[in-house]
Amino acid sequence: MPRTPLRRTILCVGALVAALLTAPAATAAGPAPAPDSAPASAVAGAPAPAATGTPLRDDTGLYPRAIRLAHNGEANGRVLASVVTFDGNNGLGAIHESTDDGATFRQVGAVADPDSAGGQGLCCATLYELPRPVGELPAGTLLWASSAGQDETDRRMSLRIWRSNDVGRTWSYLSSCATANGTGGLWEPEFSIASDGALVCHYADETDPGHSQKLAAARSYDGVTWSGHHDTVAGTWQPDRPGMPMVRQLPNGTYFMSYEICNPGGQYQCVVHYRTSADGWDWGDPAHLGFRPETADGRYFRATPTIAWAPSPDGGGDGRILLVGQMLLNRDGSTAAGNGATVLVNSANGEGPWQDFAAPVQVPGAEPNFCPNYSSPLLPSADGSRVLQIATDWDGDVCKPYYATGPIGP
Repeated sequence: MPRTPLRRTILCVGALVAALLTAPAATAAGPAPAPDSAPASAVAGAPAPAATGTPLRDDTGLYPRAIRLAHNGEANGRVLASVVTFDGNNGLGAIHESTDDGATFRQVGAVADPDSAGGQGLCCATLYELPRPVGELPAGTLLWASSAGQDETDRRMSLRIWRSNDVGRTWSYLSSCATANGTGGLWEPEFSIASDGALVCHYADETDPGHSQKLAAARSYDGVTWSGHHDTVAGTWQPDRPGMPMVRQLPNGTYFMSYEICNPGGQYQCVVHYRTSADGWDWGDPAHLGFRPETADGRYFRATPTIAWAPSPDGGGDGRILLVGQMLLNRDGSTAAGNGATVLVNSANGEGPWQDFAAPVQVPGAEPNFCPNYSSPLLPSADGSRVLQIATDWDGDVCKPYYATGPIGP
């Protein structure tokens, strides 16, 4: 695939976003030039985007994330959504809020990390609410983390964490859960709480010469000091590239991790996998690549997975795991009907066949590119009947986020 000149050659779509997240956003003065890897349709003057839903914002909004507050007193129930955007050459984490359960949003804050200013680079940010205290951080503390510094000369990337105690209005730097000891990349931080109460930072790591990319984790008992860095998914074949980890704890206590595994090509390039852990820290043999979620007729997702847990409508059982990926493929690797417009659901803690239902945001042009339907978050309603989705798509040469809520099926 075409690359921008500032980036290294990478082998999977899971890292494509890093190549372009430092491009300036569209501004009132006019849109930025089309990125090198934008599809032919993503140019100024092109038709309106095919994505359904409502625009979250009018300019660039990449790598969206969404949470529903549950540990912030009177603010509980509000939905917060974050995206990566830009002010000139400065990367920003824009924080949006909905007080009507995702019907409307407005921007209420922004994270302006000086390590992502002046063209240093910003990628793959996440948003998390602490469900319990971690050290002196109270329950309800909001954490935002990103990959910073990928475009610095002789770069030393880090996964930088910021905190907010006023529902996302203001932010202060907290710590870094990993810092590269060379020019290799660190990508896609995500958080969970292990069974012993530790805050765990999951991420994709390119700093080990024995692995093109691997998944790793570190933990902290105060949110400031991080230790125990170890591999969670690291294949025995050097070209394998596990990436984009996301973890949810299920009602039975099991921790469920989704991720993609990219390599130099073939039908299963960047196919979505999962594995589980009993405690959220020990994931077993890192060389075990996990399992591929599929429907009964063999359809599966390619690239950029996200997961969510939803209660069963009747309130019983183990609830349901929701999974979405960038592209939906048939058993033979061809593009499936419903590509870019499908969510998979499983009510057996991930085991057995998965079923499909229509995604709230439809992106029928989803393809291996850093914008369309790239890492689309899912946020189920409290009763498990509906799900909010945010998905990105091209509007001319601008990658915009769109949101909508729909029923969880089948």
